[in-house]
Amino acid sequence: IRSLDIIVSSFLLPNMLKYFFTLQVMFRVLTFLLNAFTLRFVSKELIGVVNVRLMLLYSTLVFLSREAFRRACLSSEGAGRNWRQVINLLWLTFPVGCVWGVLLVCVWWWVLQAPDPESIPHYVPAVGLFCLAALTELLAEPLWVLAHAHMFVRLKVIAESLAMIAKCLVTVVMVVSAPQWGLYIFSAAQCVYAGFLLLCYVLYFIHFLGSEEAESKLFPVSHITDLLPSRVDHEPLLNWKLTTLTWSFFKQSFLKQILTEGERYVMTFLNVLNFGDQGVYDIINNLGSMVARFLFLPIEESFYVFFAKVLERGRDVRHQKQEEVSMAAEVLEYLLKLVLLIGLIITVFGYAYSHLALDIYGGELLSSGAGPALLRCYSCYVLLLAINGVTECFVFAAMSKEEVDRYNLVMLGMSASFLLLSYWLTWMLGGVGFILANCCNMALRITHSIVYIHHYFLQSECTPLWGLRPHSAVIIALGSMFCCDGGWLLRLVHVAVGAVCLLGVVVTAFFTETRLVQFVRTQLLLKYSKKHT
Repeated sequence: IRSLDIIVSSFLLPNMLKYFFTLQVMFRVLTFLLNAFTLRFVSKELIGVVNVRLMLLYSTLVFLSREAFRRACLSSEGAGRNWRQVINLLWLTFPVGCVWGVLLVCVWWWVLQAPDPESIPHYVPAVGLFCLAALTELLAEPLWVLAHAHMFVRLKVIAESLAMIAKCLVTVVMVVSAPQWGLYIFSAAQCVYAGFLLLCYVLYFIHFLGSEEAESKLFPVSHITDLLPSRVDHEPLLNWKLTTLTWSFFKQSFLKQILTEGERYVMTFLNVLNFGDQGVYDIINNLGSMVARFLFLPIEESFYVFFAKVLERGRDVRHQKQEEVSMAAEVLEYLLKLVLLIGLIITVFGYAYSHLALDIYGGELLSSGAGPALLRCYSCYVLLLAINGVTECFVFAAMSKEEVDRYNLVMLGMSASFLLLSYWLTWMLGGVGFILANCCNMALRITHSIVYIHHYFLQSECTPLWGLRPHSAVIIALGSMFCCDGGWLLRLVHVAVGAVCLLGVVVTAFFTETRLVQFVRTQLLLKYSKKHT
C-alpha cells in the first residue's frame, strides 16, 4: 500500500498536473481564439441552433449511452475484472446508442420546433449528422475505459485536445470559404471531432499493444483484435454482476443528465428564448465558466484532498486532534479570503469591462443587445461560484456518509427548484433570468455550507468564516472603479484606468491582507514551484 501511495504521489499526480495545466491550457487558448474568429462570420441564430439544440442532442445521446457503462466498469465492483467480459459489455454502448439515436432524432425532427429554413437551412440533415458523430464517438468507448483504468493521462488529454483543434480548424476554414453551407459546416466539424478522437485512440493502441512497455505493465490485452467483442470457452459472454450494476446506473443517468443540462432542456423544450438569444447566452456562459474551470476548480480539488486527510469524517471537533482542527480552520479562512478577493475583482472589473471584452472577442454579434448585461450578471455569479467551491469542498470533506446522503436529497430538491425558477425568471427577464436562477441556487448552497461550518466549529475557538470579511481598504479600492466607454481613444483610457485600479487593489490587498499573502507564498506558490522543479 505504501509503495502504491509513493507511485501515486511521486509520478501520477505531477504528471496529471503537468499535462492538464500545460497542454490543456494551451489547446484551450488556441480554440478560444479560433472560436472568436468564427463568431465574426456566423449569425447568433446559427450559433444558438448549433450550441444549444444540436449539441444537446449530441450530449444526451452520448451520455445516456455510455455513462452507466463507464461507472460500472470503473467502479470498485470491477476490481479483479475479467477484461474480456468488460470489453464485451462496453461494446453494448453502440447498439444502445443506436436505439437512443433513433428515438432522439425522431424527437428533434418532429416534436421540437424547427428553425426557419430561410435563415437556417439544412436542419434535418444536420440532426442526422450530429447523431452519426455521437455514434462514432461511442465506438471509442472500450478504448477510453481501458486507457482510463490504466491511467493513460497523456492519451486522454492529447486525443481530446487534438480533436478539438481539428474541429475548430475545419469550422474556421469552411466558415470563411463556404459560409452558405450553414449547419453543414458545424455538422462536418463535429463528425471530424468524433472521427479524430476515435482515430487517436485506435492508433495509440495499435502502437502500444504488443510493445515492451505493454508487456512490462502486464497489460490485459495483447493485440488490437482482442479489443473486438468475442467469447472465451467455458466463460459467459458478460459479467452479470457488472451488467446488473450497469442497469442500476442506467436508471440514475436520466436524472443526472436532466440536472446537468437543465438550462438547455428548458431552452429547447419550453421555447423561453429564441435561437439568437440562446446562442448569445451559450457563448457568455462558456466565457464566464472559463474562470471557474481554470482558476477555482484546481483550488477546490486540491484542498478537498487536504481537508479529507486532516479531518476525521463525521467526528465532532472536540474528539479530533486540536492542532489539526486549528490548521484546517486556518487554511479554510485563508482560502475563503483568497477566493473572495479574486471573485470581487472579477465581479467589479467584469461589470465595468463587459461591453469592451465582448466587442473585442465577438464583435457586434455579442456587444450589441443582451450580451453585456448577461456578462455583467455572470461576473456576479462567478463570485458566488468561488465561495461555494471552497465552502462545499470543506463540507464534503467533513461530512459523514449519512450527512452526505441527506445533502444529496437536499441538492435534488434545489435542482428541481432551480429548473422551475429558471423557467419563470427567463420567461420574465430573458437570458438574464437563467443567470439569476443560478445565483439563487448557488446562494442557497452557500448558506447551507456556512451554517454547517458555523456549527462544526461552534465547540472550538476557531472562526474560519472570518475569511468572508475582506479588509475595508480593499473594499474602498474596489469601489474606486468607474467606467468610460465610447470610441477607441476612450477605450484606451478605459483600459488604462482599469489597469491602474487593478494595480491599486492588488497593492492594497498586499499591504492589508498580510497573513493571506504569507499563506499564498508558503502554501500555494511553494507547492507549485516544488512540483515543477
